[in-house]
Formats: sequence, C-alpha cells, structure tokens
Amino acid sequence: MLITLKMVLRTLVLPPAGPLLAAAAGAWLLRPQASARKRTLGWGLLLGSLASLWVLATPVVADALIRAAARVPALDLSHPLSAQAIVILGGAKHRTTAPEYGGEPAAGAELLERLTYGAYLAHRTALPVLVTGNRKEALAMRRVLERDFAIEPRWVEQESRDTFENAEFSARMLKAAGVSRIALVTDAAHEWRALHEFAGAGFVVEAAPVGFPSLPEDTLLHYLPNTSALARSTQALYEMLGEVARESFAALGLRRQAAL
Repeated sequence: MLITLKMVLRTLVLPPAGPLLAAAAGAWLLRPQASARKRTLGWGLLLGSLASLWVLATPVVADALIRAAARVPALDLSHPLSAQAIVILGGAKHRTTAPEYGGEPAAGAELLERLTYGAYLAHRTALPVLVTGNRKEALAMRRVLERDFAIEPRWVEQESRDTFENAEFSARMLKAAGVSRIALVTDAAHEWRALHEFAGAGFVVEAAPVGFPSLPEDTLLHYLPNTSALARSTQALYEMLGEVARESFAALGLRRQAAL
C-alpha cells in the first residue's frame, strides 16, 4: 500500500501531471462568476504552470538539474576496487517480451546503460554480479547480461519494489555469502540516495554511477523543449525530493519511510 501511494503521489506532483493539474486549477479559477482576486490567482497558476512545464522540458535546464542531483563523481578506475561484488539496480524501463529478440526480455535505454556499465566493471574486475529489482525487471536484467554480455549473475534479487527494498533484500543474499563491500551501479542522479540506503543496510559502498549529462551545447535546439528533456527533469526533481525526504525521516529515525 505504501509503495502504491508513493507512486501515485510521485505521478501527481512531478511533471508533467503536477504542472498540468496546477494549470487546470488556474483555469477553473477563471470562471466568469469568480471574484477578481480569484481570477488573478487563476491567471498566475495557469501561466506559471505552463511556463514551468516549458522550462523543465528544455535540455539546458534538464541537464543542469541532472548535474545538481548527481552528487557522486564517477568511479576512479585508476585504482583497484575493494568491492567483493557488483550490484546493479533495476527500476528503469524494460520490456518483458521483445519481438526483435525472439520474444525474450529486453532492457530500455536507461536500464541498458546500467547493465552495460555493470558488465564493463564485471569484465574488468572479474567480480560476481547481483541484479536487483522486481520480478520482471530482474528477469530482463539477468537475460540481457547473459545474452548480450556473456555474464551470468551470481545472485538475482527479484522481490524489491523501491530502493530501500533493493538494499534490504540484497543484503540477505550477499551477507549470507560473506559479502560486505559492494560496487553499486545505478544512474548518476540516483546514486547518492541509493548508496545511503545500501550503507544503511550494512554495506561498505563504492559508488559506480552511470549516465552523467554531457557538456551543454550552445545550439538553438538545446533551448527548445522536448519530451526527453522533460523526462530528465522529472527524474532529477524526484531524486532531489527523495533526498530531502530521506534526510528528514532519517533525522527522526524512520529509515523505511524515507525510501522512495
């Protein structure tokens, strides 16, 4: 129930639904019978919401937000890892059946980027791999690693629904195998919050973020809105809000409620 509630609130608060709902409220306040004060508020809500949606959908703003959320630097591969295992987080888009792969599972772009980097680290270090996510995510992750990267995950955690459960359920498997030091692979914007969850589950974490935004491009298209940029802005805002929630609840000793 808690997981479902968080997903609903996330959808309603963050773009595009959040600004659109605010715009709808503004339009409702512009009814002919409304007072002048309400109509002024309505125009403010309507125009402000639509303007925020436009701004958040521009690549220059989206990349700036991702850089702000990506508080952990890239892994320094000039030094050997102290980790005993590589953990790759699910949570990104996947397909349970892909016709082009003969109906087998496939990973979406973000998840594939995590898997590619996790596989790169596994080949470079020969460390065993754990994948974690819900049942369908974990199945897709395992199959992509086996089929496309010749890596067979040693552990497949397929019951988790959020970052907290990723950490807790992975800990059960890894600690039973004597693993306490991990390299944690997830999106650059998500890494800061994820490493705190895994540290809270008792791991020594080497952060291995992936998907840093490229340097800004000084072109007109970088200032025009598109759906990809809006998705990146939404992801960054979600991670920022998630970190505020984590710190607030952690201060009260409520670690489980802090996980988004």
